[in-house]
Amino acid sequence: MNTRLEHANITVSDPDATAQWLCEVFGWQIRWQGEAINEGRSIHVGSAESYLALYNPGNATGAADNSYATTGGLNHLAVVVEDLDATEVRVRAAGFTTGNHADYEPGRRFYFRDHDGIEFEVVQY
Repeated sequence: MNTRLEHANITVSDPDATAQWLCEVFGWQIRWQGEAINEGRSIHVGSAESYLALYNPGNATGAADNSYATTGGLNHLAVVVEDLDATEVRVRAAGFTTGNHADYEPGRRFYFRDHDGIEFEVVQY
């Protein structure tokens, strides 16, 4: 069976701002944007194979508490890159603080949180 994850849909405070830094840091493209459920707005940003749907209902209530302690919480999103060091430079240039660097099988990685508190893992295999 050949299966893959096509997309994840996350609520963000500003889809345009989030799409902009995702494109700058990861080299992704905007695949689609427009009206969404509950009078909201979405932007789909990623590659030809997969993407993140960035959703805002227009009345988001704020960041969630500790996702690692919440059933159904989104703990982090992982992105595989070809050059971890160059990507970290772009992450920092986008204004984010990196941390939790690790080098263990099967690859090197670091983590950061965006302006909405969403944690990203960046890994190079």
